[in-house]
Amino acid sequence: MSTPPSPASPARSLAAVNADIRALWQRGGRLSPEGRREYERLLAEWAAVVRGDGVEAA
Repeated sequence: MSTPPSPASPARSLAAVNADIRALWQRGGRLSPEGRREYERLLAEWAAVVRGDGVEAA
C-alpha cells in the first residue's frame, strides 16, 4: 500500500490519491480491516486535497 506523505512534504495530487483509492478497491472488491483503515486514510487525504489545505486529515 502507499505511504502517507510526511507533514513536511507537499500534498499529493488529487489524481494520485484517486489512483490509490481505485487500486485499493481493485484488489478484490471487499476490504479487510487494514484495507478499510487505508481507505479511510485515503478519503481523508482526498478531502484535504479538495479543500486545498494540503494537510492530511486525521
